[in-house]
Amino acid sequence: MNEEPSTSVGEFEREPVPDSELLGSGKFWGMYAGEHAAGTEFMIGPLFLAAGASLQDLLSGLLLGNLLAVLTWRFLVTPIAIAKRTTLYYQLERIAGGSLVKFYNVVNGLLFCFLAGAMVTVSASAVGVPFGIFYEVPESTFAFGAPSFTALVLIVGIMMAITAAAGYGMVAHVANIAAPWMISIFAACGIVSLVQLNATSVAALTDGKFWTDAIAFVQDKNGPQSFGFWQIVTFAWLCNGAMHFGMADLSIFRFARSNSSGWAPAVGMFLGHYMAWISAALLLAALIKVQPDLAVGADGKVSANPGLLAFQALGWTGIICVVIAGWTTANPTIYRAGLAFQGVIPKSSRTMMTLIAGAVATLAGAFPNLSAQLLGFVGTYGTVLGPMGAVIFVDYYFMKNFGMTDEYSYHSGIRIHVAVLIAWLLPVSVGLYLIFWQGLFAAYAVIPA
Repeated sequence: MNEEPSTSVGEFEREPVPDSELLGSGKFWGMYAGEHAAGTEFMIGPLFLAAGASLQDLLSGLLLGNLLAVLTWRFLVTPIAIAKRTTLYYQLERIAGGSLVKFYNVVNGLLFCFLAGAMVTVSASAVGVPFGIFYEVPESTFAFGAPSFTALVLIVGIMMAITAAAGYGMVAHVANIAAPWMISIFAACGIVSLVQLNATSVAALTDGKFWTDAIAFVQDKNGPQSFGFWQIVTFAWLCNGAMHFGMADLSIFRFARSNSSGWAPAVGMFLGHYMAWISAALLLAALIKVQPDLAVGADGKVSANPGLLAFQALGWTGIICVVIAGWTTANPTIYRAGLAFQGVIPKSSRTMMTLIAGAVATLAGAFPNLSAQLLGFVGTYGTVLGPMGAVIFVDYYFMKNFGMTDEYSYHSGIRIHVAVLIAWLLPVSVGLYLIFWQGLFAAYAVIPA
């Protein structure tokens, strides 16, 4: 039985995936390991330290939050994906109406492009280190970096877009090759950092002075921040909310042969969003202890330069890891964005739409300040996209049981399902209020205070 989606019949954007094109669990374990033990981890990990999270809260909060995320993927997303075997976008079109979904797809695709753009920035930051081209965060959110850094972003972005345009089979293939090596490098980063911090005994780890000293250094430069246990739990659970609560990964798991593939995100959550985040945070703590001047940018504030952090710990191996890590995160994200854009113009080529998504992601990557605000952004895009997952859940599990018509827009011919529009925008409004005005993800919010 074929293990790769057929390139001759496309990616089945508007029809169920046939049995002949289904994939075994291994494809999904490799993809989730590659995507979630990847470029974002080099950015997000240090931001926890910069936000003032205690080491105890980080260890326990990430454990609970990531467990909740895995359970959501397995029991919320996978059963519907296997039953329907269509993309998120086509399912929503049948439920919510073509016009509403086109608007949703534009929002969805752009948010995915901005996330992929942060990964382009991450990889470019590593490529630039050996050439003396450094990642500097300008004051303005939408300000370009140095011309040399922008050129690197363009080169890296083009390579990522071409890979994503080749289809899901290529995305999964790249991730399967890269994931085992990247995971071992993240572990090495953590171990080397602990040695540099002289935290090699149980007493040193329990005391945690190396961590509190690093927080004090950052907050002396950047100002006070706090990020408590429940904020960490919520962030770990919802940072990929667009993929699980928002059902974006229906587009991925529609290729799954069985429900067991739904456990695949566990490898990404516990090796990536647990071990790798903590290891990346330790990289910043070690740099502050060993070479504090390098941790401070031209503006006098501490910033997380992924390439520099990895280079100081592991040299060229660290550089290569950051480049590949950013690549394996951006590839599936650009792929998802391409599917979203194709939903706006159904007769368009998925390959062309993916290349357009790659171009938008590359442009976003040219603004370094966007990646510096990644902690707030990932919470925001999960909040914006998540409620549509509830619409799909209700349509699949409850509509027929209550004597109502499922996939209502498909059967009635309406273009905008007003009830779905309200069900999307109302929780989004509440969520954005909690983020920006109540400080749910207080550190590095997308909109400056």
